[in-house]
Amino acid sequence: MNTPFITYNETINKLAWPDAVEALRAGHLCPEAQVKDIFLGPAEGTLLSRGAYIEGLGYGVKSTTVFSGNAKVGLPSVQGAMLVFNHEHGQLSAIIESRLITEFKTAADSVLGASLLKRPDSKTLLIVGAGTVARSLVKAYGAVFPELENIIIWARRVEKAQQLASEFASGSIKVSHCSDLPAAAGKADIISTATLTQEPILKYDWISPGTHVDLIGAYKADMREADDKLISSGSLFVDSRKTTVEHIGELTIPIAKGIITAESIKGDLYDLLNTPSTGRKSDTEITVFKNGGGAHLDLMMADYIISKAK
Repeated sequence: MNTPFITYNETINKLAWPDAVEALRAGHLCPEAQVKDIFLGPAEGTLLSRGAYIEGLGYGVKSTTVFSGNAKVGLPSVQGAMLVFNHEHGQLSAIIESRLITEFKTAADSVLGASLLKRPDSKTLLIVGAGTVARSLVKAYGAVFPELENIIIWARRVEKAQQLASEFASGSIKVSHCSDLPAAAGKADIISTATLTQEPILKYDWISPGTHVDLIGAYKADMREADDKLISSGSLFVDSRKTTVEHIGELTIPIAKGIITAESIKGDLYDLLNTPSTGRKSDTEITVFKNGGGAHLDLMMADYIISKAK
């Protein structure tokens, strides 16, 4: 039997954001995943391989190269594919273009976290960043939370935020851009950050009581998006303890400084879904969710994508 190669362009229109979020929700009701990451190569040209096993779903390995200078020669910075193996006999069941997995996994991870931690009356979403992930966030948050009334986009380059907002001018939710990040943060009910900054870009003092903060961008050991006060004062959650606590600068840096400890994390998605009382305790609580995007999420999303590609 030929192993299918599932591509982005052939499959993207078969997928739906609410279904993608539900795939992650269902995946967390399976036995907890085994995961392992391998990083090889220099910082400017890294091979990242992430593997996972989930009882009942099977095995998956996603390998991608991350070349920071590729934009200068007209190539994507991240390129790769995922191998998915059957849980019963270990056959290779699909090869999936990594872009498809990552786009849906990343935004669905954040939206699932928000569905469990945001205030029910949340109306305004602020997205910090205006790149590929930000575009997915507009689509995913808008599809899953149609009750949102405003989505505001901020980026260091105002013209990029303006351009991204203009792509959604005809949608049912008002999408706009802004140039004043502190002011926008103070008005937002949900803040989702998707940047490549190494220095904190979001400050606790800007944020109103009851806000849900969704941190996506800081995925390496030298990267951060939230300042120490936000990390230490907000109620801290992660998508998975296994893939964040010892690997991601958003957590490892403040832990090394003694600002927080690993025990400061109140729960991950397994806790939130299996023990609902783990989550938000009041309408004034600031909740902080670190999206680590581990290999188990890739496998959960791959299972959904394979079902739709067939």
